[in-house]
Amino acid sequence: MPLIRVADEVWIAAALLHRRYPEREDFTVGEIVERAREERVTGLAEARPGVQSHAYLHCVANRPPNPGRYRMLVETSRGRRRLFRPGDPCHPLRAAGKDVPEARAVPAPYRGLIDWYRRDYAGGGAGGAADPVLALRGAGGAAAGGDPDAWLARLRRGGP
Repeated sequence: MPLIRVADEVWIAAALLHRRYPEREDFTVGEIVERAREERVTGLAEARPGVQSHAYLHCVANRPPNPGRYRMLVETSRGRRRLFRPGDPCHPLRAAGKDVPEARAVPAPYRGLIDWYRRDYAGGGAGGAADPVLALRGAGGAAAGGDPDAWLARLRRGGP
C-alpha cells in the first residue's frame, strides 16, 4: 500500500467516524488517532507518529497554522474535532488550505468517502453550504411579530 499524507490519513479516520456515528457532532482527538490506528490505511501496524499532532493542530482550520495550513478538521471544544465544512470558522492564514484529500492520493477503498463528504456531509461541495451567519437572516422575525423595527423600538422603550 502506498504511503499517503498524514493529513489525508487523519481526514479518512475522521470521515469514517462521522459515517459510522452520524448522530455524533464531534470526536476526541484520541478517537480519531485510534480510528487511524485501527484502519491501517498505510498498511503499517501502528498509526504514524504525526497522526496525533495533525489531528490536534496541523489539520485544524480554526487554529493558527503551525506550520501546515490544512483545514480538514474544526476544533469544536478543547480536545474535540469534526470534519471541516465550508462556512466553518477558519484562521485567515488557512483560508486557502486543503480541506479534503485529492482522490488520486487516497487508496481506492477510501475514495468513496470524498464523494460522501461533498454530497452528504458538506452540503453539496465547496460553496454549497450556507454561510452560518447569513443563515440567521430573518430568524428573529417571529419574535419581532413580523416587524423588526417595531420590535426594536419596543426593546428600546424597555418593553418585551
